[in-house]
Amino acid sequence: MTTKTIERPDLDERTEQDDDTPKVFHYVKKDKITESAVTGTHVVALCGEVFPVTKSAKPGSPVCERCKKVYAKMKK
Repeated sequence: MTTKTIERPDLDERTEQDDDTPKVFHYVKKDKITESAVTGTHVVALCGEVFPVTKSAKPGSPVCERCKKVYAKMKK
């Protein structure tokens, strides 16, 4: 009986990002962002989503479409 060795390249097939990395960022009142970052309380975004602030958005980060629409209506 003989055995064969199968060569497999070392590939990292994980496609997920870190669990706490948001897929999109939401619009939230500035004072609530600071409070949440310090105390860990939850914030309510313009779209209605509730979450604790864990990351800050960088320029060019994807933004929630529902938040964008609500914000556009508020500016009028």
